[in-house]
Amino acid sequence: MKFSDIPYTRLVYKDVAAQMADIAAALEAADNAQAAAEVVLRAGLCLDEVQTAGMLAYVRNSLDTTDAFYAAEQDYYDETMPRLTELFHNFDLKLLESPFRKELADRFGEILFTKTEIEARTFNSEIIADLQEENRLVTVYDNLLAGAEISFKGGVYTLAQLSPFHRDPDRGVRRRSMEARASWFASKADELDELYDALLKLRTQMARKLGHDDYIAMGYDRRGRDGYGPKEVQVFRDAIAKSIVPLAATLKAQQAARIGVDRLTLYDDDFQFKSGNAAPEGTPDEIFTRAREIYHRLSVETGRFFESLVGREYIDVLTRKGKRTGGYCTDLPLYKMPFVFANFNGTSDDIDTMTHEVGHAFAYWMAADLPSVLRTPTYEGAEVHSMSMEFLTWPWMEDFFGGGARKYRYAHLAGSLTFLPYGAMVDEFQHIVYAQPGLTPRQRCDAWKELEAKYRPYLDIDLPFYGEGRRWQAQSHIYDLPFYYIDYCLAQTVALGVWALAQKNAGSAWEKYMAFVKLGGADSFTGLLQAANLDNPFQPQTLSTVAAAAAEWLAANPVAG
Repeated sequence: MKFSDIPYTRLVYKDVAAQMADIAAALEAADNAQAAAEVVLRAGLCLDEVQTAGMLAYVRNSLDTTDAFYAAEQDYYDETMPRLTELFHNFDLKLLESPFRKELADRFGEILFTKTEIEARTFNSEIIADLQEENRLVTVYDNLLAGAEISFKGGVYTLAQLSPFHRDPDRGVRRRSMEARASWFASKADELDELYDALLKLRTQMARKLGHDDYIAMGYDRRGRDGYGPKEVQVFRDAIAKSIVPLAATLKAQQAARIGVDRLTLYDDDFQFKSGNAAPEGTPDEIFTRAREIYHRLSVETGRFFESLVGREYIDVLTRKGKRTGGYCTDLPLYKMPFVFANFNGTSDDIDTMTHEVGHAFAYWMAADLPSVLRTPTYEGAEVHSMSMEFLTWPWMEDFFGGGARKYRYAHLAGSLTFLPYGAMVDEFQHIVYAQPGLTPRQRCDAWKELEAKYRPYLDIDLPFYGEGRRWQAQSHIYDLPFYYIDYCLAQTVALGVWALAQKNAGSAWEKYMAFVKLGGADSFTGLLQAANLDNPFQPQTLSTVAAAAAEWLAANPVAG
């Protein structure tokens, strides 16, 4: 069935409540392990129904935030999902008390109970109203950015449509486009402060209701993290500051020399080559045709998957007014299909985003027949799927960029390294503000400015809005998904290891990637890495080893300005 043909019916709370009551009663009545396992599968199917209905409304609202019907449906799910969460939470509590725990762990893996215990720590009935308000505030933020209309050079642009001007060979155009972007954000500064104030207080309030001093522990649990915590993440961030920031500074100095400036400013940061950045050739339809060929060449599985994704229209990448900003991949479990959402703007970001989100989508497609509890890993594991796919498609970049493929590969690899300090900065900022929820808006921005000096000392940020330490307000994850961003850094480190192996033995790299993908969410992040024989980013040598390999490749494959 094509995505556009999927019928939508609002999911009614009382119907799900009745279904879950029957399922909970069946679990209590189960007199053997097989019966209990069948109940677990029934609960998973009910969860699939809930997620499918909610995600269908979410995607259609994302595609057109001005559509009144799906805007109302999104409001409904913002209000209803926390109440539905309570139903599954109550089932989880009963599952944890099952007399057949050992047999269920043998059937589904101990991860069933690990995930259930973590999820159980993130909820009680006292925070339902808080979760509803959190959903509402996040939707307000997303719609605010989606509705941006920025006047520039005689036109009116969304944030995504303005992006190509930030990479224009004319430095004056780059500066003025960034000033236009900054001006729009500055005009919303008070609203952005108020939204974040409300979210910060709300999340802190929820955490305290759950027995925490602050939101950090709850934030980690909501990301499903198992086997590591803030201390391990801090060590990882410190390693980035120690070994990657100096390397990034060197790469940025080389970039400044290539484009002919004395010091990189914020409006130079994404401009890699004096002759212009690599840009994909052709229309979106032509790009899809080439992508279809590439994924058929990559493997039998990816070829079949991509035919299904495009043929059934589970991908939408064209930028238009009213469409939500950014890109994501989500899934519709009842249809065993992922959905890829992006905003093409004619830059190399189009290929980065497509290969990234298609990596997510492929992994979901491969695991779609697994029980819901085993289908997907935690967030950092899922990002390994996507970030590795970006590198595994490298051999065919000529199909997208023609003679600019060398530029693309160089910029992509260099950007993977220079991203790490930014990702660590986003994460440390959130640890600061959630540990000190009483900080004023000005103090939060001052904290960001200090982190800019720590992690990106090579960048001149003398622009309105940005120079005031407000860059973080344009990073949607900080509002929408607190503590997510370090997942990208962890996954990027693993993906760089996949890239390094692929330079020596592409077949072996693909085999390890497929081994990781096929595991779905059957273990913790570090457990999945160990099972697939991939390097653990928390091991001291991992980050420095992959960074050294990337730096060596960049030095051996320079691209003239």
